[in-house]
Amino acid sequence: MSERLNDLAAYLNDKLDADILESVVAYGELSITVKAGDIVDVVRFLRDDAKCQFVSIIDVSGADYPARAKRFDVVYHLLSPKQNLRIRVKVEASEDTLVPSITGVYPGADWFERETYDLYGVLFSGHPDLRRLLTDYGFEGHPLRKDFPLTGFVEVRYDDEAKRVIYEPVELKQEFRNFDFLSPWEGTDYVLPGDEKAKTN
Repeated sequence: MSERLNDLAAYLNDKLDADILESVVAYGELSITVKAGDIVDVVRFLRDDAKCQFVSIIDVSGADYPARAKRFDVVYHLLSPKQNLRIRVKVEASEDTLVPSITGVYPGADWFERETYDLYGVLFSGHPDLRRLLTDYGFEGHPLRKDFPLTGFVEVRYDDEAKRVIYEPVELKQEFRNFDFLSPWEGTDYVLPGDEKAKTN
C-alpha cells in the first residue's frame, strides 16, 4: 500500500506541482496540503483524473491551532473505490480566510462545510446555504475552537411556569473546584459522608 501511495504522491506532484504545498505519506495514508484558492481545482482533478478517481467524499472537518497565524486546517477526506485508495487534502485558513466551497464538485460536501463553519467558524465562499447546523439559533461562538470556554456562555433549561425553553448565562455554583485525585483504594485524609458509621478495628 505504501508503494502505491508514494506513486500517487509522485504523480500528483508531477501533475499539480504548482498547487501542492506539501505531500506526506505517513501511517499508511497520503496527505497533501494546498492553497485555499486552489482547493476546487485540486479536488476536481482528484475526482476526474483516470489514475485518481476519488469520486466519493467521506468528510470535511476542521482542526484548530491557535498559535499559528493561519490557525485552522480544513481537512477533506476522499475515497477512490476504483483505485481502493484514500487521500487527505488540507487547506490552512485564518479566521477571515474565505475557503472556496467544493459543493460544485462534491454536492455531498454541503452539510460537512456547514458543520465546519458552525463548530470552527471557517468561512466557505460560494456555499449555497452557509448557516449553522448543529448549534441553536442565535448561538454565539464556535464550540470546537480551543479558546471556547468548556462551560459555554449560556445554559438552557425548560421552565414549567413559562412553558418554554429559557436561556441563561452560565453560573458556576463553586468559585473553585477541588478534586480529590487519590484513588478510593488509597483512602482519603478525611472521612467521606457515610463512612463515619463504619466500624474501625
